[in-house]
Amino acid sequence: MPFTPAFTTRLSEAARTVEASLEALLSDKATSGEIARPPRLMAAMRHAALGGGKRLRPFLTIETARLLGVEGQGALRAGCAVELLHCYSLVHDDLPSMDDDELRRGRPTVHKAYDEATAILVGDALQTLAFEVLADPATDSDSAIRSDLVLGLARASGLGGMVGGQLLDLSAEGRYGPAELGEADVRLLQMMKTGAILAFSVEAGAILGKADAAARRSLVDYGRALGAAFQVADDILDREASVEALGKRTGKDQEKGKATLVDLLGMDGARRECRQLVEKAHTSLERFGAKADTLREAVRFVVERQT
Repeated sequence: MPFTPAFTTRLSEAARTVEASLEALLSDKATSGEIARPPRLMAAMRHAALGGGKRLRPFLTIETARLLGVEGQGALRAGCAVELLHCYSLVHDDLPSMDDDELRRGRPTVHKAYDEATAILVGDALQTLAFEVLADPATDSDSAIRSDLVLGLARASGLGGMVGGQLLDLSAEGRYGPAELGEADVRLLQMMKTGAILAFSVEAGAILGKADAAARRSLVDYGRALGAAFQVADDILDREASVEALGKRTGKDQEKGKATLVDLLGMDGARRECRQLVEKAHTSLERFGAKADTLREAVRFVVERQT
């Protein structure tokens, strides 16, 4: 079933506005409180963050906030913060000490376009800028909301989320001893490394929209189901899509002998898992009625995308 014109328009519009906002955040001009912005660092940060990607994470933040009646610069800035954090993770993930990738979004990775030391600093700078954006009163005048956003992103991206998941991912390669992952191990790894940030992208919109406890739980459940579906779909693409289509190296997990749900469930089982997660995500949105149709399409987009 094709996506509605309303969904595709909102997705492309979000990508356009996020790109423009990221470009402004990554300008060479120092802001208040900064001493200077080194041109090489800024050029490398722009290489990492601009000109590519679907901007799914900020789209989820913007659309969740809109569902709750909040639109404007606050949701856009919060979405950009999540995207900056995501871009930092990609830069570090591509490093020789991690996945050692040479291609990202169809272009040389930062450590190939510049050098490894610059790439490390780019990741550091993108990460800290993400938290600066969230902590800035320009994102929301309510300090409690800003604090909630900062806390949520820190937890999703840190030792109990993305960073911890990356360590589990390295362990799954056998770097620290024999590693044989069962289904529960793979699900935990994926929930932390990929799912936590995607789920927070939704929760950030709930925070900005001042969702009550029940609505926030429903939206977090939706975000977790979407995050899980994203990773299973990514594993399927890694087996079936070409390097040209994805803009990055494929088949990495197979090369390293690392199990995915495609290995454990089979391709048919993985596709069935995706369908079940879409249903779970849709069920989580029932309380919101037709107002949540864009988010319903978003989870279907996640599993049906070709790049």
